[in-house]
Amino acid sequence: MTTIRVRRVYEDSERSDGARVLVDRIWPRGVSKERADLTSWCKGVAPSTELRKWYQHDPEKWEEFADRYRAELDEPERAEALDELRGFAAKGDLTLLTASKRDDISEATVLKDVLEEERTGQGS
Repeated sequence: MTTIRVRRVYEDSERSDGARVLVDRIWPRGVSKERADLTSWCKGVAPSTELRKWYQHDPEKWEEFADRYRAELDEPERAEALDELRGFAAKGDLTLLTASKRDDISEATVLKDVLEEERTGQGS
């Protein structure tokens, strides 16, 4: 079974990463395209600007953010981008990359959960 993991884009790539996909809407500061070593930049799957600004990675808002973001994933642009991630996961290991200081409360973690729930038949 393939592995889906979440990592910060600032960390060096590893052989075990598989497809490396940046899921942030904004390019991370101080990271060159070469250093990022991306397979794809999937901007379309990122949370809306409004949701991102409301959330501001406040741990107190994490659960509500995750619920709101899951609802946004049903919107056409995000649903199409999520299909792209499903495609990468179907082919092999997938690493979802984010510039968030805490990747455990980032959109990448929500995406990982969604993809793993679908794979195990626990879809939300």
